[in-house]
Amino acid sequence: MPDRAQAEHHYYAALDLFADGHHSEAIAEYQRAIDLDPTFTDAMHGLCRAHQDLDQLDQAITVANRIAELDANDILAHTSLSILYQKKGMVPEAESEANKARILGWKEQLKKGSS
Repeated sequence: MPDRAQAEHHYYAALDLFADGHHSEAIAEYQRAIDLDPTFTDAMHGLCRAHQDLDQLDQAITVANRIAELDANDILAHTSLSILYQKKGMVPEAESEANKARILGWKEQLKKGSS
């Protein structure tokens, strides 16, 4: 069973480290949070961004793909993948992920409009 309270402790520590520009240390804290709760997508988003900022694009892509596996409707995961693929020069993959994000965004808008 995931230990969300302990995972959140590491997540918030990672946010502080990231904000202070300590990306490597933030990565370690995000990873501790995810180790405690493998479904903690907020921590995964932070981990993805920290890897991206350190130009560790392959690691960031791995994390973003894991988020998309856990939640196929996570718009930010697909947006991140699009950006990461673009940075790597993988244009068809970037366009595909951008389209997924766009469609999910439209679906979200339709849900809001019909409620």
